[in-house]
Amino acid sequence: MALLLYRLGKFSYRHRWLVISLWLTIMVAVGGAAAAFHGTLSNNFQIPGTETQQMADKLKSELPSSSGGSASVVFEANDAQFSQAGKDAVTAALAKLKTLPDVQGTVDPFATQAQLDKAAADLAAGKEQSAAGKARLDQAAAELAAGKAKLDAAEQQMTAAGMPAAVIEAQLGQQKAALAEGQAKLDAGTKELEAGQAKLALGTRQLEASKGLRFVSEDGKAAIAQIQFKTSINGLKPEVRQEVQNIVKEVSAANVTALPSKEISEDISEIFGTAEILGIAVAALVLIIMLGTLIAAGLPLLMAIVGVAVGVGGTFALSGAMDMSSISPMLALMLGLAVGIDYSLFIVNRHRGQLLGGMDPEESVALATGTSGNAVLFAGLTVIIALAALVVPGLPFLAVMGLSAAATVAVAVVVALTLTPAVLSLVGRKLISKRAWAKAEKHNAAPGHETEDRARDERRSTHGWGGLVTRHPVLTLLAGVLLLGIVALPASQLRLALPDASSEPVASPAFRAYDVTKRSFGEGMTGPIIVVGDLPEGLSETDATAKQFDVADILRKTENVTAAVPLALSEDRRTAVFQVIPNEGPASASTVQVVSELRAEKAQIKDSTGVSIGLTGQTAGNVDVSTKLGDALPPYLAIVVGLSLILLLLVFRSIWVPLLATGGFLLSLAAAFGAVVAVYQWGWLGGVFGVENPGAVLSFLPIILIGVLFGLAMDYQVFITSGMRESFMHGESAKHAVRTGFSHAASVVTAAAIIMVSVFSGFIFSHLNMVRPLGFAMAFGVLVDAFVVRMTIVPAVMYLLGEKAWWLPRWLDRILPDVDVEGAKLHQPAHAASASTEAEPEAESEEVAAR
Repeated sequence: MALLLYRLGKFSYRHRWLVISLWLTIMVAVGGAAAAFHGTLSNNFQIPGTETQQMADKLKSELPSSSGGSASVVFEANDAQFSQAGKDAVTAALAKLKTLPDVQGTVDPFATQAQLDKAAADLAAGKEQSAAGKARLDQAAAELAAGKAKLDAAEQQMTAAGMPAAVIEAQLGQQKAALAEGQAKLDAGTKELEAGQAKLALGTRQLEASKGLRFVSEDGKAAIAQIQFKTSINGLKPEVRQEVQNIVKEVSAANVTALPSKEISEDISEIFGTAEILGIAVAALVLIIMLGTLIAAGLPLLMAIVGVAVGVGGTFALSGAMDMSSISPMLALMLGLAVGIDYSLFIVNRHRGQLLGGMDPEESVALATGTSGNAVLFAGLTVIIALAALVVPGLPFLAVMGLSAAATVAVAVVVALTLTPAVLSLVGRKLISKRAWAKAEKHNAAPGHETEDRARDERRSTHGWGGLVTRHPVLTLLAGVLLLGIVALPASQLRLALPDASSEPVASPAFRAYDVTKRSFGEGMTGPIIVVGDLPEGLSETDATAKQFDVADILRKTENVTAAVPLALSEDRRTAVFQVIPNEGPASASTVQVVSELRAEKAQIKDSTGVSIGLTGQTAGNVDVSTKLGDALPPYLAIVVGLSLILLLLVFRSIWVPLLATGGFLLSLAAAFGAVVAVYQWGWLGGVFGVENPGAVLSFLPIILIGVLFGLAMDYQVFITSGMRESFMHGESAKHAVRTGFSHAASVVTAAAIIMVSVFSGFIFSHLNMVRPLGFAMAFGVLVDAFVVRMTIVPAVMYLLGEKAWWLPRWLDRILPDVDVEGAKLHQPAHAASASTEAEPEAESEEVAAR
């Protein structure tokens, strides 16, 4: 592989304009495709086949008016209460919203609250009327009974006196007819009373079901309106969201503040902000300090930009053909920038060192591509494997996320191996400052400088950090493991959920809407649970209504439920929709438990009412996603680690090195989880990282962090350990090779880690709240993995193992292909001969061209 990459580097160097032109063409083509075919990003994390999706599909086919997504707008009076002008302005804004093509309907809070209040008053009045009517009927029944008793007594007396039946009937017939008429009236009145009482009973049940549910706050200062859309919330275009916000904000003229919920106000159209630019600026500063010139520092940045332009541009081009979450291009952007800079840096730094050592520029570029480029290739493969394996859990949004990021990393690798050598051929000696050139030429001209170089390298390897670690390997190992173990302790309390508005910045419209809703109507109104009921066939309207209330009664008795309200009934009276209001917000542990308990009550509801239920809506869907992701973690971790162990076995031809690499990764992962829990769940250092409202951790953070961190950790493992293996393969003792290899790789790995941490840290303060914990987790994970694991624990263990570190069973050594990651074949005489043979035709063609 090293020889193949050597030839690729030489080809790119000699055919620089062809390579550059090809990449420019690719960039233009991808940019055009992204502009022409890009679609709308969303935060749709639904999973096909789950109950949530099944119920949503059922509503779409059987009750379309209730199938679209819904969102809320909280209106707050700037005065003590809503004025009539304020109420009219809210009603007018909602009426205007109804005219939008994407809006199914709206719920006017003032009209709805008036109906609820009137229903309560009407029910009380109806109960009084029913009681009065019953009293009148009872009195009429008593009078009728008394009259009948008198008539019976009179008839008995006449019969006893021997009067003929005809005479008796003639005298009493009129009274009997009057009594019969009175009985008929009494029966009709009783029937009417019973119907009225049945209606009152339904009204009472309806009032009981909506108890605790308000649309205008008790203090009259806030009102909450519901907006029903024709499509899912995630399918709304940014311009529709903006139009809704513009319309509701028209109420400001009436001294009313409109606060749209997160579903409406969330802006995911931009993926790059000020914080991300600052992260890249820090990375650029590190490059300038390390490489010494703006040209040298700008080259890795340029390569990263090209890779990101192609990778992320391709992701956007596909967003029109598939449902893509907003975090997919963000993850591709983060990784593309970080690995793009690092991969090019490794090749540029190797080339720079060889140039200063007096090597021919073309040979130096080719050799750097064959050695450092070989490490780049295998390091990139580990990242790609880890990201592509996100397909395995079977979650569509996660698969798209992983594949888009993997493709961007793959582009970064190809850019580093082809475009970097081509651009280096154009840059030439400008890569190095004049001062550094002068110093190098003076040094190379001095007699015996090779001996001096070896002595300097020896001093550096024994007196630097690598020397310190290897002088006290046991103490260093224990200290590193203990440190990461302490940091990892909070990870045992990890709680996962998709974020709601409570985790948004305090000043954001989404959080303000959440806060007003929580204070005025209860936190549960920010995340209602939708229950869909499948009613038996052949029910009358009254029976179907009664069934709805029967189900609502059971739902309402669930712990931590505030209200359970029947919302809609299909025309065939087979499908009913209920809204369950939990006590707390959608991401809270109690609401997750409510979802679980509601599903556990299915059998009870079916047995007692004959109604089958299922859950849907954003809250239930978020719980499904978090559960599914949690279940997918163990198999995903096993697949990623297994595949990468095989790859590392090929690269290092050792049993212990892959095991050490994986063990170190697990330590880094646990520490990263612990730090995330401490900051984002517990709120430690929340002021530093902008965590104003700590809560549950983003549910897909662990699985993404496993994939990304494993790949990046293996990057540093490859670069650090390949240097050690290179020294070992070139004749040094195993323990001395640890020090030599570490000293050669330490500076570039340190710079690369700082660059990667800087890029990821820029996303900690992203305008997309969902990205922040992901940026923190990756920045912290890379930080501890690079400096504590790869540059402290790994050299300590490798030094303790000595030659055992490179042990491989003979039978396995025979069947494994030799990928030559350290580039040993490039230093063999055969290679030199082949290189000179290749150079002769090129030299001849250049001579002919010159003539």
